Amino acid sequence: MYALNFYSPIVADQLRSRRKTATIRLGDKSGKYKKGMVVQVLVGRRYGPRAKIFDAVIDKVEVKPLADCSPRELEKDNPEIKRTDDMATFLGQLYNRDVIEEDTVTVIHFSEIQS
Repeated sequence: MYALNFYSPIVADQLRSRRKTATIRLGDKSGKYKKGMVVQVLVGRRYGPRAKIFDAVIDKVEVKPLADCSPRELEKDNPEIKRTDDMATFLGQLYNRDVIEEDTVTVIHFSEIQS
């Protein structure tokens, strides 16, 4: 089974409260994630134990420059972010490198599978 891994405790709270329904990943991830795939949404430290939050289905996968992300897409990834330059700063912290608005990102929309 595939997974969407999240490392930040802030993101964990957003996932648990169901406020986060998309993830913006740096680079083209369309070869790995496809519409209709079932994934486990996991939270935990990189190279450490992870906790399953829920299973999800991928609703949509889009590859585009960060500058082309809509405010709604940014909000679905992180409700605290409204502008692409703020998302560039956030992604730069996650990926430990400079990120600019011209960088390619993959927007992955997902929905929880309720049992």
